Amino acid sequence: MKKLLLLPLLALLAVTGMSAQKKAADKSAKARYEVYGVAFYNLENLFDTINNNGKYDIEFSPAGARQWDGKKYWSKINNLARAITNFTTQTTPSGPAFIGVSEIENRSVLEDLVKAVDNRLISEGKRPWGLRVVHHDSPDRRGVDVGALYNPRYFKFVDVSNTTLCIPENPTFRTRDQMCVTGVMGGDTVSVIVNHWPSRLGGEEQSSYLREAAAALSKHIADSLWSLRPGQGVIVMGDLNDDPQNRSCAKVLGAKKNPDGVKPDGFYNPFWSILDKGIGTLAYRSQWNLFDQIIVSGSLLEDNTGKDRLHYWKAQVNNFDFLKDTEGQRQNYPLRTYSAGVFLNGYSDHFPTEIFLIRRL
Repeated sequence: MKKLLLLPLLALLAVTGMSAQKKAADKSAKARYEVYGVAFYNLENLFDTINNNGKYDIEFSPAGARQWDGKKYWSKINNLARAITNFTTQTTPSGPAFIGVSEIENRSVLEDLVKAVDNRLISEGKRPWGLRVVHHDSPDRRGVDVGALYNPRYFKFVDVSNTTLCIPENPTFRTRDQMCVTGVMGGDTVSVIVNHWPSRLGGEEQSSYLREAAAALSKHIADSLWSLRPGQGVIVMGDLNDDPQNRSCAKVLGAKKNPDGVKPDGFYNPFWSILDKGIGTLAYRSQWNLFDQIIVSGSLLEDNTGKDRLHYWKAQVNNFDFLKDTEGQRQNYPLRTYSAGVFLNGYSDHFPTEIFLIRRL
């Protein structure tokens, strides 16, 4: 049976089955909503133990400096499975419809992860989610990719495309491809562009042009989608290696801090105001950053869609207590896998983020 959660002025209906939705609708005249979670998680160097990439991969092998062996690998897999199975709310008891991920080595590590997620759920007496994997090998020199996990009950996969970022002034530069996954959610077509933009290596200002180019590519992909399906929903997510107010996000992509007045082919960034409150996803030198953003197109805002079509509801950082370090100078920061070369048996150096989309029945 569906769980019905009554909130002030709003009754939200969890997405667990259309037949139950109809029965609940027949029993009450109040407005009810389907709720869909869309999450992002940087999995922090989720490598297997096999060296397939020469000097770039030796670090994450049994012979490398980290002595990355099967025991450590499976511990990290199970830790990440614990984190992901906690991406649940009263209105999304079966977890998110879609999870974008970054810093993964290959498809096999994601397949291990989704199996671990289901095994954990089964051990808790819960229904397994049966997440599906979307992956593509990127030209990144370190061998890390972006990818996606989706629940086929709530996200009906349509297609995927991958676009390489080319930098004319730096033709030898290699980074992660941008993965655009299109599917049907809540009866509407939605495309999610999963990103891991270039790092700040060499300095924030010196490397800014790389992330600005990545933002321009995301905008180009979105414009191409709208040329084929005007008004469809587009989500830009990922570890952007910039904060919401930085030029790449605020100017090049054009993601606004306030949703008011955002046009269907514009963008709204709900994580800007969250960072303003001092909430971030990673910390560096005692300062919070919020690189892990989920940005929604204006075509997913209620002012442009109305209540009866899928639209944005709210956003949050999933900074669960068990994901936090409890000791030393990094207290309350993300509990990472390693710190200063010491294995901490943690989760990631980033907190996951999530938005919720709703549709009135």
